[in-house]
Amino acid sequence: MKIVLISPKGPLYRYRGGIFTKPLRYAPLTLTTLAALVPKQLGASVAIFDEGIEDIDPGLEADLVGMTVITGTAPRAYELADHFQSRGTPVVLGGPHVKLMPEEAQRHADAVVTGYAEQTWPQLLNDFSNGRMKPRYDQDPELSLAGQPVPRRDLLRRFSYSTIHTFEATRGCIHQCEFCIVPVAWGTRLYQKPVEEVVQDIRQLGSKRVFFLDLNLIADTDYAADLFEALIPLRVKWFGLTTVLLADREELLSLAAVSGCRGLLVGFESLSTKSLRSSKKGFGDCRRYGDIIGKFHSYDIALMGCFVFGMDHDTPDVFVDTASFVVEAKIDLPRFAILTPFPGTPLFDRLKAEGRIMTEDWSLYDGQHVVFRPANMTVKQLYEGTEMAWKYAYSFQSIWRRLAGSRREPLIAIAANMGYRFYAHNLQKFYTCDVRL
Repeated sequence: MKIVLISPKGPLYRYRGGIFTKPLRYAPLTLTTLAALVPKQLGASVAIFDEGIEDIDPGLEADLVGMTVITGTAPRAYELADHFQSRGTPVVLGGPHVKLMPEEAQRHADAVVTGYAEQTWPQLLNDFSNGRMKPRYDQDPELSLAGQPVPRRDLLRRFSYSTIHTFEATRGCIHQCEFCIVPVAWGTRLYQKPVEEVVQDIRQLGSKRVFFLDLNLIADTDYAADLFEALIPLRVKWFGLTTVLLADREELLSLAAVSGCRGLLVGFESLSTKSLRSSKKGFGDCRRYGDIIGKFHSYDIALMGCFVFGMDHDTPDVFVDTASFVVEAKIDLPRFAILTPFPGTPLFDRLKAEGRIMTEDWSLYDGQHVVFRPANMTVKQLYEGTEMAWKYAYSFQSIWRRLAGSRREPLIAIAANMGYRFYAHNLQKFYTCDVRL
């Protein structure tokens, strides 16, 4: 049996004409995890194709094609699925968008998998092997991340990514932000791998720089403390995702630094208290952002600070204000996104009820296109203002002001900033809202 696993391309993330250069690409874990879950008794061969780094041969042969789908790549996934089905190849679809829109996905697939697939994917493959694959497989309510095989990173084109040393210790988030798909798709339950299994995976790969892809690594502070303690003997440098709340947990922040933490992605989202509260992210106090950033920097931890434009309280001056702030606060790697109402989220439902959703062309749901009518600015102001913020934050002068005198991983910081500078100055090639809408 030959199984082909595909990560479809989107408007911004694609091999030819894509905007993501190698310094901005890290190896994802979804396909390598699925490959590791293929039951050995099937004797199957597995191939992985990521359309962000390579083209897919439309004539490739397979007994079964599986694809992971996010909202922005759904149209391409459906296009590929329809193509392979027309050639008689069965197709399975899974991923966040399939969890949110299972009936839509089923129109393009022989089977769909909703939710995490540690139990259901092997079951599906055994059923397929025996000629009785069902049209839908839902996440096992007793799902556990303990005792799972390590991802098949050997199947990756490793030199096409900035790193393949990506890991996962936990899944889920305890917060319920209005715009986030996580509580809708998976609830607020936390899933955790045993700390010793995480450490074993890092050891077997020989990693010295570790990238955790967890959505909120400190959601369970006791687990986070145990993990950080276990990382100390490994003498690694690690990077991950967290919330501003870590800055107020001095003991845990200090332990993170001692364990090798050198960089964190933090979702600041907005400089407006009203915007944070209305999006149910009131735990972030924007009045303290300067002090919070300083606290992380005092432990030599670099920050990728993420901001969202287009919330209902945003006015046209939000772009200059935010871009100026990230430079003055010396955020090591700022990122800006356009508010995106992903289907199934409370944000989508609210904007839909208000008649403000302009399109359900999912290929535009990538965080860099405007798909709804903003409350206090025009569509044009929103996407042009976002582009302006990118260019301001990544001018050579701004990069210098943000990084001057920093000891926080200077080589990585420079490479990443130059990668995002390219991104910032090429967005106009991909901002097609004025044409598509």
